[in-house]
Formats: sequence, C-alpha cells, structure tokens
Amino acid sequence: MRRIVVIGTGLIGTSIALAMRGRGVEVLLSDRDGACLDLAVQLGAGTPLPDDGPDEPADLAVLAVPPAAVAPVLLEAQKHGLARVYTDVASVKALPLREAAVLGCDLTTFVAGHPLAGRERSGPAAARADLFLGRTWALCPAGDTAPEAVAVVEALATACGARTLTVDAAEHDRAVALVSHSPHVVSAAMAARLRGADEVALGLAGQGVRDVTRIAAGDPRLWVGILTANAGPVADVLDEVATDLAVAAALLRDGSDGAMDHVAGLLTQGNEGTSRIPGKHGGRQSRYAVVPVVLPDRPGELALLFQAAGVAGVNIEDVSIEHSPGLAVGVVELSVEPAAAGRLADELRARGWSVPG
Repeated sequence: MRRIVVIGTGLIGTSIALAMRGRGVEVLLSDRDGACLDLAVQLGAGTPLPDDGPDEPADLAVLAVPPAAVAPVLLEAQKHGLARVYTDVASVKALPLREAAVLGCDLTTFVAGHPLAGRERSGPAAARADLFLGRTWALCPAGDTAPEAVAVVEALATACGARTLTVDAAEHDRAVALVSHSPHVVSAAMAARLRGADEVALGLAGQGVRDVTRIAAGDPRLWVGILTANAGPVADVLDEVATDLAVAAALLRDGSDGAMDHVAGLLTQGNEGTSRIPGKHGGRQSRYAVVPVVLPDRPGELALLFQAAGVAGVNIEDVSIEHSPGLAVGVVELSVEPAAAGRLADELRARGWSVPG
C-alpha cells in the first residue's frame, strides 16, 4: 500500500492512520469536525484530503464512522472514486452491509471490518499507533466481495499489528453483543448506582467497583449509535442477565440455605464463564501466581520494580495496581509463572520492598 484515505479522525481512524504512517504509507484524512481533523494532522496522522479528492484513487479508503453512517459515506466515497478498495471499522456489521446494498453501493470493493480494540477515551487525542497490536480484526465480506479486496484489507490489519478473523456479519453481531456491547450496558447500570452514593460508600470504593465500572466511562453518544445498530442481539443478552439478577435478588431476600445454594450456583457459573475467556496468548487462560508489592507513590518506582524483575530473570505476565485512598502507597500485584514467584519475591525484598506473604 502506498496511499490510504481515512474518513473519520476519532480514536480508531487516527490510530489506523498513525500505524500506517509508521509504515511509510501516505495517509489522507477527512472529517466533518474540523477540530478533530486539525488535531489528527498535528499528531502526525496524515494530511487533509483535498476538497476535490486525491489526484488518483488511493489503494484503500477506511471509513471510521458510526454504524449508521457507513453506507451513505461509502456511497459518497465510491461516487468520487476515492479508492480502489473500501472498508469500515464499525462494531456492527449486518446493518451497514444491508443499508449499503439498499443504496446500491458496489459491494465487490467493500470489505466490512471491525478491529476489536478501543479505550475508554475517544477522539484523536486518545489515538495510539500500537492500539491494534495482537488484537483481532474481524472481516465480514459480502457474498460478492472480490477476493482481491479482502486481501487489501487483510494487509491493512496485518500492517497495524492485528490478526484477522473472517466471520459472517450476523454471527459477528451476535458475538459482540455478548462480549462487548452488553457488558458496556451492564457496567453503565452498575456505575449509575453510584450517582447517589454517599461519601462513606465512595470512601470504601475499592478495585472491585473500579473493575466493574471502568468501561462505563465511554462516550454515551458513540454507544447509543452502536447499541441502536445492534439492538436485537444486545437486548437478548440483557434479558438473560436481567433474569439472573432478578432471581438472585429474590433468593437473597429469601435467605434460606437452599436459596443461598442457588446463589452459589450462579457464582460458580461465573467462575466457569470467566475461565473460558482466552488468555493473553489465546487459548486457555494460564494460572499465574500473584506477588503483591507495597509500593511508595513516587516517580520512577514502577520502573525500578520492573527492572528488578528483569534482574531476577522473571517475566511479568500481568500487572494491576490498587491505590490506598489517602495514603501515598499502593499495592502492585505482579502475575508471574508459579515457579518464578519465590525468586521474584526474594529479589524484591532484598531491594527493600515490602512483599507480604
């Protein structure tokens, strides 16, 4: 690829542009929001698309717009001959494909796509060139999409560091309803309970509530568009979750031993479901030992901690930080291979850190 056009300079569009600029590809940017476009340009994501279009069609045009906008933007881009191949990045696939067919878009050159990467923040300021490293990039080509077009979009995903997965559009939408869209609504519902929380409750807030509500910080306008486009599959999942919660509430009010046995059953099913989430390298999750370290809240402390792990010859598989409210310390939990936990703990204690246990 020598040149691509990115329409939409939000988080995903700008991240794709930054990744491709890092590969030496010329990137032309377009956005209705002039401020977003200017910021993306200042970040080095590319140059503005000329009003009369490029002097020759780009190799690829990426439509980084909400699901409802994909079909009309695709039609307009194809009318102006912006590129030889087109793709999108919306998190819903059946609706854009259906609407594109109704509008008469050329589906032979369009590959519906969805990079499964994101952040709680939105906009070009949150963009990162490495956003897609190791992530899955779903491709949902229509029945008449040309293989050559699919190959171009596969090349884009690979250049961004992602791995591609070809899947039927309807199956994709049912899957993301379960693993992405419904979790956001559930997180928002839990976070909404905090609006009226008193200072005692907020002062007791720990990592559990932070974990459950983290994704609720997403842009509501963006999420309304996503949920509207995938309403049916999301509603099905939410109905099932709501049933489980309603049953659990009734059992808790009952309070009998038999009722609590049923609650324990739901919690066990949760354990089983969590264990099925793929690990960081795909496949089954690995079981790691956790080494907790009490860490002073001062500059450079984390860097020294990681350096010590390197000296000990221990690879840190995962890390989490739990801050102590009102105190200038926190607990860093380092997930490592079980056989390496003792060696790491000894190295950290020798360097003066407090390692409980």
